Amino acid sequence: MSFRSFRNAGHAPTLLSAFLYFDVSFMIWVILGPLGPFIGETLKLSAAQKGFLTAVPLLGGSFFRLLLGACTERFGSRRTALTGMALTLVPLLIGWKFAAGFAALLGMGVLLGISGASFAAALPLASGWYPPEYQGLAMGIAGAGNSGTLMASLFAPRLAQIFGWHNVFAFVSIPLIIVWVVFYLLAKDAPVQRSVKTWTDYASVLKIPDSGWFCFLYSLTFGGFSGFASYLSIFFRDQYGVSRVTAGDLTTLVVLFGSFLRPIGGVLADRIGGYRMLLVLFAIAILALALLTALPATAIAVTLFVVLMAMLGMGNGSVFQLVPQRFPDHIGMVTGLVGAAGGLGGFMLPSLMGLLKERTGSFATGFAVTAGLFTFGLSALLWLKTIWRQSWTPIAAERAGLLSTEPATASSYATD
Repeated sequence: MSFRSFRNAGHAPTLLSAFLYFDVSFMIWVILGPLGPFIGETLKLSAAQKGFLTAVPLLGGSFFRLLLGACTERFGSRRTALTGMALTLVPLLIGWKFAAGFAALLGMGVLLGISGASFAAALPLASGWYPPEYQGLAMGIAGAGNSGTLMASLFAPRLAQIFGWHNVFAFVSIPLIIVWVVFYLLAKDAPVQRSVKTWTDYASVLKIPDSGWFCFLYSLTFGGFSGFASYLSIFFRDQYGVSRVTAGDLTTLVVLFGSFLRPIGGVLADRIGGYRMLLVLFAIAILALALLTALPATAIAVTLFVVLMAMLGMGNGSVFQLVPQRFPDHIGMVTGLVGAAGGLGGFMLPSLMGLLKERTGSFATGFAVTAGLFTFGLSALLWLKTIWRQSWTPIAAERAGLLSTEPATASSYATD
């Protein structure tokens, strides 16, 4: 695959628009994470409350992603994205002027999920322009918009230190408005026929076990990435006693690798298959999480998180390389379901870390439980290999990296 052929295969302005939309949306979606130390100390929140507060937008993202997914099918990705960005201004206004207590912040956090639902419009918008052999790279580039976390963790603590955390919500509305204008001018829906899906259609896809496995795998990769991106500022502040700005800087460094390695994960997944990529990435992630249970010195912990987030970022691109291979006729539906599962996984991780820290007095238990979940995911992948080789089409199995050496046969497991 050459980049020239990739560029000629799709629509670069739309891919750029999808990236920018996802980037600014992701920045807003996780904004409560870097602001967590400021809000927590102002409102005297417990460890469990801080974890839950940073997790609520991720849960809201799962809910709104299904709604935006339905709107994408009915009205098109472009209209849905423009509407989603406009509606995102509502929780920012609430956070700026009205959210003073924990309950109000939770309500605002749910509405911040609208920005997290950008997946439902951004990924289908980009995906629709590219053929299956370029899906990994296209989804990787669009999905690299999770680099918006860098902007949040780098600038939000500094702005909060100078202007107060309430005013940060006003500042982040500025890039949102700019991206809205750019998106309006550049983005175009792919020239493909849209089919409006009913809830029955979604239920029929959910009956296929592979859709459930993709949801689970993405709840680990994206859920792990977004959950840690939201929670790490609180972790570094509480565990190592660094300043609130330094906690944001350390989070920025860690997230940098996960964000910009996502496209590389997509490229590698296109070349060797998403399945092979996930095996390697999960194994390394398990090792990093196991070492983090020792709560090592700050420099070592940051290094381990760099490795972990790099694996999770590339894992996101790898999962989405598999989706169009298995579900070429249901990409939009499965993308929405898988994306919602990722947001749910992101909600669970900070909630779990905060709750276990409060109950046990240590973050080690949270890392141990997370390592156990990834171990189960790796075991599931090994078990699924034979099933997928037999039930997927030969070309899909080859692109996924399943190394099919036997003819594909019909299987009731994968019957649509």
